Amino acid sequence: MKIPKEAQKLSRSLFRSSFTDGRLDASKVHRVVSATIEAKPRHYIDAIKNLQRLVRLELAKRHAIIESAQPLDGDLANKIVADIKGRYGQDITTEFKVSPALIGGLRIHLGSDVWDGSVRGRLTRLEESLSQA
Repeated sequence: MKIPKEAQKLSRSLFRSSFTDGRLDASKVHRVVSATIEAKPRHYIDAIKNLQRLVRLELAKRHAIIESAQPLDGDLANKIVADIKGRYGQDITTEFKVSPALIGGLRIHLGSDVWDGSVRGRLTRLEESLSQA
């Protein structure tokens, strides 16, 4: 479904006004949504849906999912979290998952970025390169 330009413009404006000190502020998001619903500007439902998408994408950029084949020990997990926070900021949230299908290594998802250092990823890349040859 295509969103009208007017709704896109409104949602971007609402999104920009939802930040405090460069970080998304949940209370501001709630206030701008409430004010928009109360004012009922043209295409406000489409604007709120698009605002929801923008907020979801912003939250995903600040959440790292760290997958490993086996549970990581505390020191290694703390070092990985410290490295990620040092590179991307202290407001990054982290989540650890165990995925035996990785065979070994790590896969880190941060927003739309994926760093794959797993054995499964290396085998897949090797298979692709051999099939192209």
